[in-house]
Amino acid sequence: MSTANSTNQGWSLQHADKLFIDGQWRVPTDASGHIALVCPDTEEVFAHVAEAREADMAAAVEAARRAFDQGPWPRLSPAERITKVKALATALRAREKELAAAWNQQVGALAHIAPFMVAGGTANLDNAVAVAERFAFEAQTPTQNGIALLRRLPVGVVAAVTPWNVPYAIMTGKLGPALLAGCTVVMKPSPETPLEAYLIAECAEAVGFPAGVINLVPGHREAADFLVRHPGVDKVGFTGSTLAGRRIASVCGERIARCTLELGGKSAAILLDDFPVEQAGALFARTISMLSGQVCAMLSRVIVPRAKHDALAEAVAAEMARIKVGPSTDPTSQMGPLAMGRQLARVQEYIAIGQAEGATLVRGGGRPAGLDRGFFIEPTLFANVDNRSRIAQEEIFGPVLSLIPADSEEHAIALANDSQFGLNGSVITGDAEAAYRVASQVRTGVISQGGMRADFKLPFGGFKQSGLGREGGAEGLMAYLETQTMLLDALPASLAGAPTVSP
Repeated sequence: MSTANSTNQGWSLQHADKLFIDGQWRVPTDASGHIALVCPDTEEVFAHVAEAREADMAAAVEAARRAFDQGPWPRLSPAERITKVKALATALRAREKELAAAWNQQVGALAHIAPFMVAGGTANLDNAVAVAERFAFEAQTPTQNGIALLRRLPVGVVAAVTPWNVPYAIMTGKLGPALLAGCTVVMKPSPETPLEAYLIAECAEAVGFPAGVINLVPGHREAADFLVRHPGVDKVGFTGSTLAGRRIASVCGERIARCTLELGGKSAAILLDDFPVEQAGALFARTISMLSGQVCAMLSRVIVPRAKHDALAEAVAAEMARIKVGPSTDPTSQMGPLAMGRQLARVQEYIAIGQAEGATLVRGGGRPAGLDRGFFIEPTLFANVDNRSRIAQEEIFGPVLSLIPADSEEHAIALANDSQFGLNGSVITGDAEAAYRVASQVRTGVISQGGMRADFKLPFGGFKQSGLGREGGAEGLMAYLETQTMLLDALPASLAGAPTVSP
């Protein structure tokens, strides 16, 4: 059973056959269990890691619980926690080549793009530190009878449950603010992409985090559900499908546990009349092919003035024809495979649904010529799509773009809002006033001018069924904190430097 080979695979794990619990690498309860990792370029198993079962999840929660209730981590000063998280970021930055190779091998992310994306994942820790350095964990405000202290306290034990598409950046996006808040964490990565979490655990051990503060338990759905239901977990930070998010929200609601949910999307780009059609065609074709369309914030619906619909369809199709689909390790490839066989089957099913619904298949829909192995699909364009259809309303999570004609700006806004989701969006125009006018009427957590943009130093999250809460910025740190109001006769001398805030 292969575990790690730094020469041939670009990454190396010291304990791939173990779990990281309470500061130690442990053999799983069922030592015969393992998770097979499949390369989407070749459809071959390239490595195995340990599989956590329910007993292992329980052990990880108990370790995190002890570390929170009895250990030093939540009792350190914010400055002390900041120093340790900075050390973790430094250790991870030294292993970014391994992190990039792991991402490439597990999901088929383009090898020449992976290093830049991985660097952004490490920057999540830097961004969280920057927020914590200026954050008022204790602040005073005057009252009629004395003084009030507003104290921001860690929420407790956090289950960080992450998906397979961008595993490193999504995990660091949860880990940074949780640790800086003073929480202890159980990392539960997707079984398809556990390698990044292993590298995080190794770095956490190397820089000396106290036992139980960071734990690692990769596992399948049943074990993950046990983790979410565990009464020792105070907060679940989850990124993934809306279907899974509903289950987590229900479980957390039953026991009044906290949760942050970053879920699915069916984000719309609204094309305005001033933007050149040829330029828009290139923009949309290149956007939908990013990570083979496997991005929650993907602009997968384009709402276009009816008079420009056909010309835009031609422009997008022409640009899609230029996109080279190929092995993710080929530096000339512009789009790699889908991450796994079941995702390929899902995308193929939706392409068939789109045709059955009467949309016009303009380009793509099949396997690229010459690629007989691997989970490859062509970038695919549907035109004349009814916004009520399944391909316009349901998240496909693949390189499938829908063009939806609109009769006016008001109609375009209504179409954009006619969705159960509200994660991302864009107004495609060169006019900032027009971008603001339209964007201010769209019900979505993030919306940009001119394409799919993101800044993870700022809050990120969705309206409607795209989630609950925000990650990034001060809001992302607050998601891992509880507020305690303390009413006193006077300010203690030890808190003389506490900032003053308005009541």
